[in-house]
Amino acid sequence: MLYWTLIFLVVALVAGVLGFGGIASTASGIAKVLFVIFLVLFLVSIVAGRGFAG
Repeated sequence: MLYWTLIFLVVALVAGVLGFGGIASTASGIAKVLFVIFLVLFLVSIVAGRGFAG
């Protein structure tokens, strides 16, 4: 999941440098959503891991 976030971030940066504002905005939005999903899943896995370990 983090891999795809970084891919969309790079696409957004390249599109922004080349002047494709719409593509850069879309890729940036997708990267943000994927990053939030990654963080939520990461926190859930930490909490679930603590519950089973103790």
